Amino acid sequence: MTATAQSLATSSKTHLTLKGSTAMVSEFFNYSVQSLLYQRGIYPNEDFRQIKKYGLPMLVTTDSGLEKYLNDCLQQVTRWIEEGKLTRLVVAIVEKDSGETRERWQFDLEVTGTGTDQSSAASKKTDAQVKSEIAALIKQITASCTFLPIIEEPCAFNILAYTTRLDTNVPLEWQDSDARLIAEGKAEQVKMRSFSTGVHKVDAVVAYMRGEDD
Repeated sequence: MTATAQSLATSSKTHLTLKGSTAMVSEFFNYSVQSLLYQRGIYPNEDFRQIKKYGLPMLVTTDSGLEKYLNDCLQQVTRWIEEGKLTRLVVAIVEKDSGETRERWQFDLEVTGTGTDQSSAASKKTDAQVKSEIAALIKQITASCTFLPIIEEPCAFNILAYTTRLDTNVPLEWQDSDARLIAEGKAEQVKMRSFSTGVHKVDAVVAYMRGEDD
């Protein structure tokens, strides 16, 4: 098989399995979180290096502590997705001094297929189509700094996972938390793009604290 033929075979692959869809969603979470940490200045620019993903230049951390933290979080998130227990992932950007939430990035996850039924058009989406939808959402996240207020105060971030089923086994590393909502009357909200693998659908929305002059 020639290199060209291999490329065609990959781009035309259809029908993502549950495991394949889970991997795609988890990978998206990884890159979107890192993009947010870079774009919103939570970590310094020099702590990131550029790679290419989804046909886009992407920034990934070179900070070993942050890399380990994200890997540990996303390993558990991946398990919850595959078990059908994850319903929402939130990245909250919080002021270090006041504890106020400045931004709240919410990614809602819906199970739309089993990964075994190929009868619907959605289940026959190609890898290339899904990655194109992911790229469009990543672009929107990257461009968010054009409308979001500048963050001048030192901030940290929290990753919140919402799960269904009361028997969900929560590792010790994950602690109970409040929802990190922005104070009532101070929030603006922007709905962003979504993407679907045919097994999972991810909807994104960002809520942010209005500037004092708004």
